[in-house]
Amino acid sequence: MSVVNEQGLTAPPSTAYKIVDVPELYKDVINRHGFRGSFVGGSEAESPWVPFGEGAAIRHLAFDTRHNFFSNILWIKANGVVGTHKHRGTVVMVCLEGSARYLEYEWVAGPGSFIFEPPGVAHTLVTDHPEGVKLFGWMQGPIEFYDDQGGFVESLDVWWYINHYETYCREHGLAVNPELYL
Repeated sequence: MSVVNEQGLTAPPSTAYKIVDVPELYKDVINRHGFRGSFVGGSEAESPWVPFGEGAAIRHLAFDTRHNFFSNILWIKANGVVGTHKHRGTVVMVCLEGSARYLEYEWVAGPGSFIFEPPGVAHTLVTDHPEGVKLFGWMQGPIEFYDDQGGFVESLDVWWYINHYETYCREHGLAVNPELYL
């Protein structure tokens, strides 16, 4: 069965429920030097909710120390704020539940909303939703946090997030999930 979309593009038929051996010119090079994919399931046994200040938690999903990437779900559990911060790398987020906005912009993100943040822009994340917000994020580089007067407080990067996760696991007798490390 072929699928035709509104632009007239046709997707190839896909009826074989089997692994197809696709030709690859550099297969042996990829096998020697490439990295395998990763999978983290939905249970807290695979990645627990780790407290992130008062009224918030992070579910860590991936750490890539070669590129200073980290991925997680940020859960602000009720209406609240994540203080003013600046990303020094690109951020891609999707709102999963609830709603959130930045004080510096006019939009409000709800479930399914996409947020792209370029490096170097300071903003203040808030949720006015009574049940808070869950945001999936894929982030690169450090995040700098500032106090109410604009004074630098702390910088969080992939190493901070790894320490955050591993410390919580150690303190609660949980196994560290190797699938989180890319």
